[in-house]
Amino acid sequence: MDSGYYAACAGFAAQSEALELIAHNLANLGTTGYRGERAMFRSLLTGDGRAAVNPLNRAVNDFGVLGGSQIDLASGSLVATGSPLDLAIAGAGFFVVQSARGSVYTRNGSFRETPSGQLVTAQGEPVLGEQGPITLPAGNVSVSADGTVSVNGAVAAKLKVVEFASGAKLEALGNALYGAPDGTALPPASSSIRQGMLEESNVSPVESVVQLITVQRGAEMMQRALSLFDTQFNQTAAQDLPRV
Repeated sequence: MDSGYYAACAGFAAQSEALELIAHNLANLGTTGYRGERAMFRSLLTGDGRAAVNPLNRAVNDFGVLGGSQIDLASGSLVATGSPLDLAIAGAGFFVVQSARGSVYTRNGSFRETPSGQLVTAQGEPVLGEQGPITLPAGNVSVSADGTVSVNGAVAAKLKVVEFASGAKLEALGNALYGAPDGTALPPASSSIRQGMLEESNVSPVESVVQLITVQRGAEMMQRALSLFDTQFNQTAAQDLPRV
């Protein structure tokens, strides 16, 4: 069977998955601290190099096939909220959160205080400080640029903030939370806290819509290629096989 059919089929599947990825990014335009994901493509050859390929094969040769996705670590815009427990990070850092799977990371600093005084995320997961989960006494909360948390002028804790080296493979866990391989979190080198602010999603609506249109056209092209291959197979079955 013509190997071009497999390449076109794989290309169509990849474009369909890429469409889902872009749609997910667009759905999270309003998610605080969300990091967009970018599709990564690799090549899939329609021939093995030992035989000539027909023109239709050549049209899909080296067509991009999804090889996974990569999280875009670019910063989003910071927006003032005025709430003392809304925190944003200027720089590449991440807040550290305690979850059922261990330490996870987020740029969503929309925190709140439980009745017992524990600082938690919007989903109720403890926010970690240098000494573990943070519990605040009653009073006016102030957070300095280095993450020191003070209540009524007295130091109560220091937020744990980490950074990741360029190329670190973060894993999206949902709710703007991210996982990372053990040992990849580094002390902050250029991050500072902004109290009373939140970071918007770093997804560009215009760029995402353009990507959506481009990928959709690619999917349509692969769909047409599959239809042409199917016609070619039917012709072979009807005309050539009876002669054998």
